[in-house]
Order: sequence, then structure tokens, then C-alpha cells
Amino acid sequence: MKLYTRTGDEGMTGLFGGDRVNKSHQRLMAYGALDELNSVIGVLRLHASDKAAAGTALEQVQHDLFVLGAILATPSSRLDALGEKMTKPTWEIPDMEQDIDRLTALAPPMKHFVLPGGSAASSHAHLARTVCRRAERDIVALNAEEPVPMDVLVYINRLSDWLFALARAENAVQGVPDVEWIPR
Repeated sequence: MKLYTRTGDEGMTGLFGGDRVNKSHQRLMAYGALDELNSVIGVLRLHASDKAAAGTALEQVQHDLFVLGAILATPSSRLDALGEKMTKPTWEIPDMEQDIDRLTALAPPMKHFVLPGGSAASSHAHLARTVCRRAERDIVALNAEEPVPMDVLVYINRLSDWLFALARAENAVQGVPDVEWIPR
């Protein structure tokens, strides 16, 4: 199979099921942001410490982002064609929330807002968090045009919280203080 098809040369692309849309369509903005997030998380995995025990979770998130991307690349009228394994992420929200609590307990209590930074892992987790928030905005914009499954909206919202907790935990386990924002 060749990597190039030439079918997108004029600014159109195919969705799952065969529909063709402009590459600026909100649906593509949404799943394109998930693709970018997945790449940023791939870089984060290179820097994440074993002490925060996030490596396995980050890989699971990457797999889940593929599932969410497949859902977003499929018109709602064709979602049933995706198959059982492609209809929802594998990391359940209560489990993600439990891990947010675990990560939060690793870091000292917040007394100020924190700026992205500190350790390399924390900085990459913050970058992933901001890309996640942009993806969420793109998904919400798509949802305003046509319904997006609630699982997608909840997962991506909670994921940004988890990435924030991970950023703080990475600093804590590496003995690097958070960069606090204190108004000057």
C-alpha cells in the first residue's frame, strides 16, 4: 500500500463510510487535534518517570485516542459500523478519576496557580494538557454541529485534568518544585 493516494490533493478527504468532506471541516479539526495530542503524548512517554507510574496509562491513553479519533472520523449515522472495540475508550472515567486522586496525592498541596515547567516530564505533560484542551474545544464545536457521543466529551475533559495531575506529580517525584505563578 502506498502512503500517498492523491485523493486529497484538492483539499478533500474521506471519512469512515466513504463520505468526502473538506479538510477544513470541523470533524477533521476535532480528530486532527486528537492525532496531535497522541503525538505529544508519545513524546511525554519518553520523559515520564516510573515513579509516577504513568507509562502504562499513557500507552492506554494513546490507544483510547485512536478509538476516539475513529469515532469522530465516522458520521453519527454510521457509528454502528465501527464494531464493538471502536465504540468507546478502555479507560473508564471512575478509574481515571481514581488515578487523578493518586497523582494529586504525590504532589504537595497547591497554594498558587502553577506555570508549565519544572522537569522535562512535567513540561511535556503540560503541553499535552493544553493540546488536550484545544482538542476538547474542537470536539465541542463539532458537537454544536452534530451530536458527538458523550463518552468522547467526558473522556477528553477528564484527560486534561489527569494530565495536569501528572505534570504536578512528575515534578514532585523528581524533587523539582512546581513553577508557581505569583502576581507581580
